[in-house]
Amino acid sequence: MTTQEEKTRRSELIAAAGRLFKEQGYERTTVRDLAQAVCMQSGSLFYHFRTKEEMLVAVMAAGISDLTDRLEEALPEAKTPLDRLRTVFRVHLNTLLGDEDKGALSVLLYEWPSLSEKARAELITLRDAYEKDWQMVLDEAAAAGLIHKDTRLLRKLLLGGLHWTIQWYRADGGTSPTELADQMMDLILKT
Repeated sequence: MTTQEEKTRRSELIAAAGRLFKEQGYERTTVRDLAQAVCMQSGSLFYHFRTKEEMLVAVMAAGISDLTDRLEEALPEAKTPLDRLRTVFRVHLNTLLGDEDKGALSVLLYEWPSLSEKARAELITLRDAYEKDWQMVLDEAAAAGLIHKDTRLLRKLLLGGLHWTIQWYRADGGTSPTELADQMMDLILKT
């Protein structure tokens, strides 16, 4: 049985790994770097994770799970299809661009090629659950005549575009993630 202290330590490791993988990249981050970040001996990490890749999967799973939790918490507050559409955009960009200290979601986007096929399976299940929420909101918006009816292709286009903002968005650029989300959403609305 896992103790609360072990769960806390594991969470600290995941957070530290997320920051380091974001700053240095997965391949360039050593086990020694990870251990130093949480004041542990290198070998002690393997009490919590069998491999460095398992740490990467844990970081990515935490990122997508956090994103899904935030969205599923926010959606019930949005009462109209337009409000729900605005919510998916805002939650996505605020999580991706507004959590500079975490980095788990950006690690998911950048380090996907570092995963083995087996490791990807768990994450694909989590990603699909998140995209199912998006699909539901897009289908509602299309039924209300707000957006184009090809919502499956639109979902892929939108998520790809939203993910790419991590490359060019600057927090000091005068636009908040929420404002950017609203501007991007306005581009897809039928006028």
